[in-house]
Amino acid sequence: QLTPSSFLRIGQLSNVDLNEDIHELETEVPRQRPNEIPHNEKLLSLKYESLDYDNSENQLFLEEERRINHTAFRTVEIKRWVICAMIGILTGLVACFIDIVVENLAGLKYRVVKDNIDKFTAKGGLSFSLLLWATLNASVVMVGSVIVAFIEPVAAGSGIPQIKCYLNGVKIPHVVRLKTLVIKVCGVILSVVGGLAVGKEGPMIHSGAVIAAGISQGRSTSLKRDFKIFEYFRRDTEKRDFVSAGAAAGVSAAFGAPVGGVLFSLEEGASFWNQFLTWRIFFASMISTFTLNSVLSVYHGNAWDLSSPGLINFGRFDTEKMGYTIQEIPIFIFMGVVGGILGALFNALNYWLTMFRIRYIHRPCLQVVEAMLVAAVTATVGFVMIYCSRDCQPIQGSSVAYPLQLFCADGEYNSMATAFFNTPEKSVVNLFHDPPGSYNPMTLGMFTLMYFFLACWTYGLTVSAGVFIPSLLIGAAWGRLFGISLSYLTKGSIWADPGKYALMGAAAQLGGIVRMTLSLTVIMMEATGNVTYGFPIMLVLMTAKIVGDYFVEGLYDMHIQLQSVPFLHWEAPVTSHSLTAREVMSTPVTCLRRIERVGTVVDILSDTSSNHNGFPVVESNPNTTQVAGLRGLILRSQLIVLLKHKVFVERANLSLVQRRLKLKDFRDAYPRFPPIQSIHVSQDERECMIDLSEFMNPSPYTVPQEASLPRVFKLFRALGLRHLVVVDNRNEVVGMVTRKDLARYRLGKEGLEELSLAQT
Repeated sequence: QLTPSSFLRIGQLSNVDLNEDIHELETEVPRQRPNEIPHNEKLLSLKYESLDYDNSENQLFLEEERRINHTAFRTVEIKRWVICAMIGILTGLVACFIDIVVENLAGLKYRVVKDNIDKFTAKGGLSFSLLLWATLNASVVMVGSVIVAFIEPVAAGSGIPQIKCYLNGVKIPHVVRLKTLVIKVCGVILSVVGGLAVGKEGPMIHSGAVIAAGISQGRSTSLKRDFKIFEYFRRDTEKRDFVSAGAAAGVSAAFGAPVGGVLFSLEEGASFWNQFLTWRIFFASMISTFTLNSVLSVYHGNAWDLSSPGLINFGRFDTEKMGYTIQEIPIFIFMGVVGGILGALFNALNYWLTMFRIRYIHRPCLQVVEAMLVAAVTATVGFVMIYCSRDCQPIQGSSVAYPLQLFCADGEYNSMATAFFNTPEKSVVNLFHDPPGSYNPMTLGMFTLMYFFLACWTYGLTVSAGVFIPSLLIGAAWGRLFGISLSYLTKGSIWADPGKYALMGAAAQLGGIVRMTLSLTVIMMEATGNVTYGFPIMLVLMTAKIVGDYFVEGLYDMHIQLQSVPFLHWEAPVTSHSLTAREVMSTPVTCLRRIERVGTVVDILSDTSSNHNGFPVVESNPNTTQVAGLRGLILRSQLIVLLKHKVFVERANLSLVQRRLKLKDFRDAYPRFPPIQSIHVSQDERECMIDLSEFMNPSPYTVPQEASLPRVFKLFRALGLRHLVVVDNRNEVVGMVTRKDLARYRLGKEGLEELSLAQT
């Protein structure tokens, strides 16, 4: 029913990044947008490019590297440390900004609604209060959703899957731009204040990464400003290392857990790692926690008391009261199993929801409407739960920020309101630390059930929001419920303190959803300031991960797969030894001769059907017809710079070229190289020749065509390559392996399956 061309257009519209040229295409061709976008998870998208993590060692690069002496190298090393310190400071300041603004705005909203409810409880007509609460929520979320949907769609969600892809070597459009950072920060503030079931911790990781990418380049492409500093770092390899430092700084600012940040970057983020990096990243994380700590301490009025290390502080757990005994370990393991099952359920529900969203809710206006609907429903559910709850607790001796009296006696407050009528962070801390007997089991059960579905519905909306805090909150609620029921069963023995079980439940739930093990253990230990629980938390998380992986993969990996990103895991699929490079590679390959006509180069680059990014350079002997031996590899970006500067052989002979091209010319064009359409080449210039010998990489990595897929995969993945040339025994080019050729093969339920490639 759809012609192929219209299918292609649909695909272009459905993707996240609507480029400028597609916008033009939209205005020219008036056509009906489809109601359903066919989306299939067994696809790999061709719209994602790879990053060049492998330096092109051409003559220019070698000359520059040989010029660098020992002192210059020392300077570069010092610059790296300076950049890491700046990343830490700025990430800490951004976290402070988010925290202070959220605290004030949310406080204002809750005070208004509380006064309104108190007023109407006395004289009846509580539906007005509900209307006020829902309208406030929906309007705030509307603003937060509009800026994301219409200005920068990549800022939606927590941003962890995107950063994970970036560090893996996939270029996701606009992911580390300044505009994305601004939208992300504003969007997070608005969605948390709007009362959605979200946390502000996840997006801190994305924000840190954007800050790192921006600082390390020494210029901003969004602001069109170049500060002429840090020019040495303008290439993908260096940028990647700083981005992993930024992600770590984001985690440590969010949880006050510098070691956890480094481990998070190592476990979830970085696909490449070395020892020098570890120490630098740890430095950035420490600086970021310290900055946040000192600024918030000054803001709270006790300048010398560094007591708030992270955006969320779980509070201290006292070891005296809260030890654990050996017979509780099986209970903890059981909680891990429950967390794994609930996490798998959460992910499965979210998977179907996201598929539905990709198919039907792809227009920005629809996305905004959905976000407003979720906000209003969240407020309504909270209100109805508070209204129907008859769980009253005495006010004195409790630390509730906004106690709602409703139908309770004087001097009592509604305990359901402490869970719903609060920012999620505060609710988590309350569940951890409120004394036994603060919550009715019925209240906790209803809250867990409702919040589970709300959080699941909210993740994947077009707002910037994290999934960390909601998962912790769900887990803390059912963990506390579990602890209460245990003390019922054991007739109130001393060891069933509900706060301890709330902590284990929170760990189990979060581990079951995102499947982090090492970093999450350390983050929980650092955030609670207690090493005693290290072992039980580790057990709980291991169990949750094993159980969860049995059913469905982690939330972030699932979203990466749903976006059809060609993501390369650590190992090739287990059963892929039967495949060889000959079966995997792309053919035929567009080769260039070492001295090539300019017209040929322009035609190859302008050919939209192939759109290759790397071209093998072969020996040019015009008299023979056979394919000549491989001499090197040149990238599209390099060819474009050569054409832009008109580096032709004839002009060099006439000495029209003012100077030799330097590496700086290539760096100044990075990261957004101009498209070939913007470069004008006259008819006479098309007849000139262009000499590629000093710009091509003369030693590209090659594999023989008999190499097995795991071997090719290892080479490609470990070196972070973008192109791997396949040669036969005469060193003639027979094919090219790129990221898509390797990411196509995936282990499915029936064994090895091959995904199809699509333009969408």
